[in-house]
Amino acid sequence: MKRLPLNALLALTVLSAAGTALAQDRGPVERQTLLDLAFTLGESHALRQVCEGGGDQYWRSRMVRLTDVEKADQAFDAQLRDKFNTGFAARQGQFVECDDASRQAEQQVARKGQALSAKLSRSMRTRAPDGQAAPESVADN
Repeated sequence: MKRLPLNALLALTVLSAAGTALAQDRGPVERQTLLDLAFTLGESHALRQVCEGGGDQYWRSRMVRLTDVEKADQAFDAQLRDKFNTGFAARQGQFVECDDASRQAEQQVARKGQALSAKLSRSMRTRAPDGQAAPESVADN
């Protein structure tokens, strides 16, 4: 069986866990995890562009989808976008060419995103009532 690359798993798991509740319904720990996830998506966006080119918008489109699904109030939405941009700026220009080091950095960030996703997913499972409808996935698009 072919194994999915870690960044593909990130797209499938990290963002789908983020779409399980509206931002205003989340507690402070979950909101911080969402902010950390937004930062990680920004990092992923910058690192992916090293190999795929500046026109690649894969992770940016996932971030847009995240903000759409969360339906955050204006202040929290601005915080999410700021964290994404900060994560992007932190990694932009770190690697000048697509090589093993840039791919390794991308994989490391993907693992961080997976951990954040798992944290969000666990917190939502402990709060979700039985029989709740499946959440809208941010990974769709």
